[in-house]
Amino acid sequence: MSAAPSSTPTALNRAKWLALTAAFLGWMFDGLEMGLFPLVARPAMMELMGPDAMSNFGTWMSIIIAMFLVGAALGGVLFGWLGDKIGRTRAMVWSVLAYSLFSGLCAFATEPWHIAGLRFLAALGMGGEWALGVALVMEIWPGKSRPLMAGVIGAAANVGFLTVALMSLALTSIIASVGVFLHAVLPASAADALLANGSWRMLFLLGALPAFLTLFIRIFVPESEKWHAAVEVSKIGPKVGDLFKGKLLGKTIIGSCLGAVALLGTWGSVQWIPSWGHKLANGAPGARETLQIWSAIGAIVFSILVALIAEKLNRRRTYFFLCLVTVIACAILFRVPMEYGTGLFFWTFLVGGLSAGFYGWLPLYLPELFPTRLRATGSGFTFNIGRVLAAGGTLGAGALLNAFNEDYARMCAVISLVYVVGMVIIWFGPETKGKALPE
Repeated sequence: MSAAPSSTPTALNRAKWLALTAAFLGWMFDGLEMGLFPLVARPAMMELMGPDAMSNFGTWMSIIIAMFLVGAALGGVLFGWLGDKIGRTRAMVWSVLAYSLFSGLCAFATEPWHIAGLRFLAALGMGGEWALGVALVMEIWPGKSRPLMAGVIGAAANVGFLTVALMSLALTSIIASVGVFLHAVLPASAADALLANGSWRMLFLLGALPAFLTLFIRIFVPESEKWHAAVEVSKIGPKVGDLFKGKLLGKTIIGSCLGAVALLGTWGSVQWIPSWGHKLANGAPGARETLQIWSAIGAIVFSILVALIAEKLNRRRTYFFLCLVTVIACAILFRVPMEYGTGLFFWTFLVGGLSAGFYGWLPLYLPELFPTRLRATGSGFTFNIGRVLAAGGTLGAGALLNAFNEDYARMCAVISLVYVVGMVIIWFGPETKGKALPE
């Protein structure tokens, strides 16, 4: 078991920054892994599906995204529970290792179902890392810093989205040089396979790099003192069933619904913007990456901004107004005729930012609902169980995409109406501004 950090001021300050670094990098690489698939999905599926690619693309896309979301939901519960049982940092090592290795193995897929299965396994680690990083940071940093820390964690995944888009563009521009190197160190058939169809296999292989982060976490990042204290007081291990007892039942249900609204809006609608833009640009190279960059920049800004606003106003009003402005922005983006260009870039920046603002709000609000002994379990469950509902939504999105003859805007306009539901649900949740974390 990891040792508790020393209580000297210098050691505590060092522990804070190490915990934040681990959580930020872990969630940033999560974002990199999540942002990877929208960029490589079409070339990968076209290669793996062969002659039936065009007729079944929407179906396979929705299946793979749904498998990813279900895996993340299960991983959030599994690794959240593990974090409450053996410690935040030890469980984080296993979660990062899982999503790194299984994402890297996608480079060797030969059938669409290989991608679906490996994305499911990678998602187990991604779902768990969020819960563990959030619990660790919120317990180590003082209460006055929690809004900013929540915003930073929310922004981290979008830094990953931005990074993978830039990596893809860079790989396109230096592909000739990369090709020479690969042919020098690999058999010609292996090098050709990595470079074919937009180098999608190469990008997946790069997805294994976060595995090295586990060494940093294991060696340098201290365990939460609050967790150590909770373990000493409560000799009974964490149980997922405890989330459905007494006052926690209502908090668990509300938290899950609030997370589901954000996740369904993202995965059922906003995540399809790069593919839509690629189509609007008539397949122009870099179109997909350019839109993901605009969306990621907006998301980084708004993740931090929304968390700070939630502290200035309060948690419930912020969520309500965020839902309101997001559904309006989505209506403009998806219902007003758009061409590939400046107007599309601006609205992608705004919609990408607003829809990601929830991921600065959720790391602030969800840990405030649960006591220390169940904080990782509760945060992981409520955030990630929404992925199951979002998985159903993405299957519906795939069906709508096929029914609308690949009209992405029309499909996204329908799915984005989920934010109206969030405007109602939030008023059933407790207001937690100004309150200490439950012990």
